[in-house]
Amino acid sequence: MKVDVVLGLQWGDEGKGKIVDVLAQRYPIVARFQGGPNAGHSLHFEGTSFVLHTIPSGVFRKGTANLIGNGVVFDPIIFREEAEAIEALNVPIRERLVISKKAHLIVPTHRVLDAASEKSKGASKIGSTLKGIGPTYKDKTGREGLRIGDILAADFRDRYEALKAKHISQINNFGFEFNIDEQEKEWFDAIEYLKTFTLVDGEYYINQALGKSLRVLAEGAQGSMLDVDFGSYPFVTSSSTCCAGACIGLGVAPSKIGTVSGIFKAYCTRVGSGPFPTELHDEVGEDLRQKGHEFGATTGRPRRTGWLDLVALKYAIMLNGVDELIMMKADVLDTFETIKVATAYKVDGEITNQVPYDTYATVEPIYKEFKGWKKDLSQIRKEEDLPFEFMTYIRFIEEEVGVPVSIISLGPDREATIIREKIG
Repeated sequence: MKVDVVLGLQWGDEGKGKIVDVLAQRYPIVARFQGGPNAGHSLHFEGTSFVLHTIPSGVFRKGTANLIGNGVVFDPIIFREEAEAIEALNVPIRERLVISKKAHLIVPTHRVLDAASEKSKGASKIGSTLKGIGPTYKDKTGREGLRIGDILAADFRDRYEALKAKHISQINNFGFEFNIDEQEKEWFDAIEYLKTFTLVDGEYYINQALGKSLRVLAEGAQGSMLDVDFGSYPFVTSSSTCCAGACIGLGVAPSKIGTVSGIFKAYCTRVGSGPFPTELHDEVGEDLRQKGHEFGATTGRPRRTGWLDLVALKYAIMLNGVDELIMMKADVLDTFETIKVATAYKVDGEITNQVPYDTYATVEPIYKEFKGWKKDLSQIRKEEDLPFEFMTYIRFIEEEVGVPVSIISLGPDREATIIREKIG
């Protein structure tokens, strides 16, 4: 048995939470492999809405176990708030969730460091969510971090104080004022709460499950265009958001990766700073924002909006080895007379089909226009009922990128989903 992977192909916010929730009924195990509470995976079902920041999106499915993998960075305070909210819905979370001991802890001073660093950048800030993600990954790669398994050590408090002292020295260099006394108390209370959950060696947990022929669905956070290596650096996240990150973030061999499902919106959005070739600064962009409810699930910030970018999409498909596509939020485009898709870029007067290395390059998108379908898609549940203009849009995308669209999402609810082909 292999690990199937679901990940975002744009700049995040593609709708991964809904799709993982829909697919989770087919998988005994769902595992988050990277990112942290900067993620916001929104789920809507049975008249209920919920946003998950750390816990995998299979947690609401009976019979599905969920693993927070070693590649995730973990804030105990945010985790406790999230877990208690799930418990309030009578979901037996402790029966459905295990946590890798090798996942790194976000400590209170990580968040302060994040804020101090972002403030120091001024106009060149990257748009951090200020959750302490970057500083935590920096300590991880610098071999100075704390991991979840460390909370069981007799000298855990000493290890914490040593890391805190290092951070305070760095914060003082920024001249940044702070007080973490209250947050620190809350953090240690959350550590005690964390101890009531099952902590595992995640790599053994996953590989033993595969050895028992159990299907595993790996859930990514953020999007491929925010990958620390292949995204629009330095306006990226701090982890590997691509498919290769699932191997590192869960402890599975590349040969164990099965079907890779790439999620994309029928248009594009981005939060924070960084290049966005198809961004719209006009009424059309504002219409997309309002009709798509494009405000961050984690931060509440308005998202930047623009037309679908096939140059970036093909790039992400190449990096991830995507087998099938999942299109989200096509219903947001229902009222548009004309819909545009970027098929190439003009960079320094040259037409190219590649994403340029230079993050600061001036990129002019070259568009192909489509007639809008001008029909409410949100209540359609069968492919044969979809309008001709919409299917023309779908088929063009499939032909351009060379990968089939297997699922079409037409609204936030579980039921607003058309499955064209069997996934996995």
